[in-house]
Amino acid sequence: MRIVIANWKMNLLSKDIEAFCAACVSGYKPKAGVEAGIAAPYIYLKDVKAKLGPCGVKLYAQNAHFEAKGAFTGEISMAQLKDIGCDGVLLGHSERRHIFGETNANLVKKVKAAREHGLMPVLCIGETLEERDGGKMFDVLREQLAVLKETGAGPLVVAYEPVWAIGTGRVATVEQIREVHAFVAEELARNGAAGTPIQYGGSVTPDNFAEIIQVPHVAGGLVGGAALVPEKFLKLIEQAQA
Repeated sequence: MRIVIANWKMNLLSKDIEAFCAACVSGYKPKAGVEAGIAAPYIYLKDVKAKLGPCGVKLYAQNAHFEAKGAFTGEISMAQLKDIGCDGVLLGHSERRHIFGETNANLVKKVKAAREHGLMPVLCIGETLEERDGGKMFDVLREQLAVLKETGAGPLVVAYEPVWAIGTGRVATVEQIREVHAFVAEELARNGAAGTPIQYGGSVTPDNFAEIIQVPHVAGGLVGGAALVPEKFLKLIEQAQA
């Protein structure tokens, strides 16, 4: 299974989303073995679901709290996401880890909560440039994947995004991607999650994705900037379907 997810982050307004969804409805052609999804800002999730539901594009949130309800001002629960029709949720994105202090301990609870509410958890992992250059890359990734020892088995997608390649225009080489995805696949098997799809993310565009998607253990992409343009997003899906 290949999965291409557009992570809109904190971008786009209603008029932009209207045009994006219209382009997807007219241009998206589903194909067996490849899923497409959009991770939209909270306030637009319901609109995106209404506009894209009929064409089969999946709906993802960009984060969520692990408690089903409670006094957590400003948070959104997995139950609420499920209630409005979400299919999955991104968890542990590097921006959540490094800017907002997301911890592995919280991610254990979030993965479990997502599964309990029927949402597909997309666990994001990745090293900084300092960690890579310091020879700590595999240790960092191993620690991030170790949360699966506590979550137990269940539905899961992993997205490997080298932090130094997110939004920088710098892309990991094919050999670097091959090396890391092979390592991640081995770690997943060691943690009881063999066969889990592993997406690649980090300045993915239609210019480099056709080559990246052919790398062993690369099962799609988690895409930022390029996925803000519907024509580019549709092209990425076509490349995954090829």
